[in-house]
Amino acid sequence: MSTLSLAVRDSTTMLRRNLLHARRYPSLTLNLLLTPVMLLLLFVYVFGDVMSAGIGTGGADRSQYLAYLVPGILLLTIGGTTIGSAVSVSNDMTEGIIARFRTMAIHRGSVLIGHVLGSVLQCMMSVVLVGAVAVAIGFRSTDATALEWLAAFGLLTLVALALTWIAVGMGLSSPNAEAASNNAMPLMILPLLSSAFVPVDAMPGWFQPVAEYQPFTPAIETLRGLLLGTGIGNNGWLAIAWCVGLTALGYFWSKSLFNRDPK
Repeated sequence: MSTLSLAVRDSTTMLRRNLLHARRYPSLTLNLLLTPVMLLLLFVYVFGDVMSAGIGTGGADRSQYLAYLVPGILLLTIGGTTIGSAVSVSNDMTEGIIARFRTMAIHRGSVLIGHVLGSVLQCMMSVVLVGAVAVAIGFRSTDATALEWLAAFGLLTLVALALTWIAVGMGLSSPNAEAASNNAMPLMILPLLSSAFVPVDAMPGWFQPVAEYQPFTPAIETLRGLLLGTGIGNNGWLAIAWCVGLTALGYFWSKSLFNRDPK
């Protein structure tokens, strides 16, 4: 069997293993999924009228703020879901299964690839579920073409891939699952400090660089442009650049940590 065939076979096996774990122990995924859903409902039904008036969407209109909010919530969903990947990787490293895998005739990188592919699939399923909640409470994207929907889905997948590799590195570098969860928490906090809830221009001047020069803001603005027809500008290229850079960083970091000799 060629090296490529071996890698594909073993990666598929590891992907199936991680999906089975997620199905048997869904509590972590559900807990992480609950946060974006609760934030969506809270900001729409409690703060929606006030927020829409405050950001200048044409008066107190909850439906307009819902449209503004959903792209950010979808990115927040991805950031939260990848925390589960960090915890899962840390569990594998501390419970001894990785040491067992090292003694078996399997492709070395398939363990990480299985985690990454499984996490990306979970991210996209979480996005679909949160998106369904948004549609149920009134979100509509009637102006987006099929090509724009496809581009939006591709962007969400690319973000999920980038954040998953970073989360895998965090899991590998953590001594236990609790530390992995804490170390990966910035993946859920950064969207809260972006343009997810209010425009960057509406923030205090000293805080605007924090919101502007980070990966989530250009991704959110690009997603808004694709789904709502707002201007994208350079945000599309910035979002892709952030995703490619974070994917490369996470991949090489994770590979380096995984290939270390066990202590």
